[in-house]
Amino acid sequence: MQHRIVVLGAGYTGAVAAGRLAKRLHRQDVTITLVNPEPDFVERVRLHQLAAGQHLKHRPFREMFAGTGVALKLAKVTAVDVDRKSVTVTAANGADAEELGYDTLVYALGSGWNDGGVPGTAEHAHEIAGRPGALRLRDRLAALDAGRPVVVVGGGLTGLEAATEIAETRPDLHVALAAHGALGDWLSDKGRAHLRKVVDRLGITVHEHTAVTAVAADGVTAADGRTIPAEVTVWTTGFAVHPIARATTLEVTDRGQIVVDTTMRSVSHPDVYAVGDAAMAIGPDDKPLRMSCASGVPMAWQAADAIAARLAGAKVPRVPVRYFQQCVSLGRKEGLIQFVTADDRAVDRALTGRVAAVYKELICKGAVWGVANPTVGMPSRRRRVVRQENRSRARAEAAA
Repeated sequence: MQHRIVVLGAGYTGAVAAGRLAKRLHRQDVTITLVNPEPDFVERVRLHQLAAGQHLKHRPFREMFAGTGVALKLAKVTAVDVDRKSVTVTAANGADAEELGYDTLVYALGSGWNDGGVPGTAEHAHEIAGRPGALRLRDRLAALDAGRPVVVVGGGLTGLEAATEIAETRPDLHVALAAHGALGDWLSDKGRAHLRKVVDRLGITVHEHTAVTAVAADGVTAADGRTIPAEVTVWTTGFAVHPIARATTLEVTDRGQIVVDTTMRSVSHPDVYAVGDAAMAIGPDDKPLRMSCASGVPMAWQAADAIAARLAGAKVPRVPVRYFQQCVSLGRKEGLIQFVTADDRAVDRALTGRVAAVYKELICKGAVWGVANPTVGMPSRRRRVVRQENRSRARAEAAA
């Protein structure tokens, strides 16, 4: 009569949620199944490094979750039936579909790249929202001769990191960045000045206030009719939510994100929790949390703690998710740490240069450490409550 918890997706948020639940709940009381198509943890915040040709350490889930009680199921999620409390998965080897029943579901399928419906993007552009895309881009860049043009479309954090990483790794290429607004227009004065300095030093051509309306094999077209040559186009204008939630009876937003309360619990189905990019959660100043690791990990903490507390009959903790900084890699030698308000607005303080690069590297390493070391154990009193409730339920059902 164990309570069945199924976690869909093993990115930062899903992996953290699964590990934290394993630490919070007794193995005799629950089963925790983590469903993911790949056997290794993917450091999504480093995929621009992978695309630029750098080696990333393999981090097998079976090693990360060894001894925790988390059961890894290598499979792709193909459907979710929240009314029947079941998930349909297909094994990576192409085996027949299988159904997994659950009592509590943690939906952490995240997001992928978003081509925005711009003509030619799907056919000609590369993306780094996932490891397969980053590997394809790595191979394409490696095949480029010196002097060939590369354009990164999108002036947000992902675009900045991709452009600077490629330019630093391959100074023989002509790297350009097409930004919809001004370069780093959300940063503080100090942050913008440092960003401009690094971009200029790396020789990156910046096309500001440039909306790309079409992508071709040899370049991109801007809204004003200009053509920017590109033998390789990297598209980083945003993320699209995994489509499965939209096909369920869960309450979702127009973007397909699951609407949740402050504990990351679905407002329409109380046995479903959503974390990370898949969830629409409200943060400080009533603003939606942005799609990011900075949002997703605290959301996973909140969801896991809420699930554990509710199963134990304890008070549900509610810790507001807030922001402290935006960390930007600008190659391996430079960085930018922009400090922000709780609702993610830039303040005057910022770290730059080598110190910021080291700071960002520590943040990335800390995020991985947090997956394997999600929290300390829950006090034994809560565990006893869970076991007692399960035994009571088993006796009642046996008597019936």
